[in-house]
Amino acid sequence: MGNSISTGVTMDGDIDIQFRGGNNRLEIAAGAKLEVFRASFDCDNGLLRIGTSGNVPAGRWYLRIGQDATVEIGDDVSATTPCFVSAVEGSSVRIGDDVMIASGVEIRADDGHPIFDVHTGERVNPAKDITIGNHVWLGLHSLVLAGARIGQGSVIGAKSVVTGKAPIPNNCIAVGSPAKVARRDIAWERPHLSLAKPYYKPDASTIKKSRYWKTTRQKQTPPPDLLHRVVKRFRAFFTRSG
Repeated sequence: MGNSISTGVTMDGDIDIQFRGGNNRLEIAAGAKLEVFRASFDCDNGLLRIGTSGNVPAGRWYLRIGQDATVEIGDDVSATTPCFVSAVEGSSVRIGDDVMIASGVEIRADDGHPIFDVHTGERVNPAKDITIGNHVWLGLHSLVLAGARIGQGSVIGAKSVVTGKAPIPNNCIAVGSPAKVARRDIAWERPHLSLAKPYYKPDASTIKKSRYWKTTRQKQTPPPDLLHRVVKRFRAFFTRSG
């Protein structure tokens, strides 16, 4: 069927890879550590890339790759419990380097089933690309949905839902459903509050700063679908006025 697996690591642990279609590719970088890894290539022409693990814990993943879809996971990405990722219908999910994923997180470029407008028959929930920047912290039970874009250095709060309505900028805390910026100009680091000394960390002198200490960029570009809707409304308004 033309499926291929390219890896420089030993596939130990809870590993399950299924190919149901053809011309799919799984690429796992040398140095990757996988403790739980279940990948399902449901259709054809799928691509899954996994980066190296470095000093972070072994990866834990449940992944679905559909027709012509791509999932790319960068270097040093950790997940406390298996993170579910889904991309279908030519969509992509791209996760940057040094991303920290808490328990119960799901990243879905699609809804799993189609929804249609009963008047026009038009699909109302198409699959859309997801981009998660470097050094992002996805909090407990957070949900990242189709079209979401999260800038590097940001934190998504527990049980928050990131949609494609507006991008999350860099170096901010975003919370809620849908997630909105609650605080700007923040930076976070990996040392655990109770597992890494010192056990009190009142200020930045207690940790080693990463390169992701930046101020939040204030200007945000609306997603393409929003721009399209705005232009469409303006055209409709001027048509009625004329």
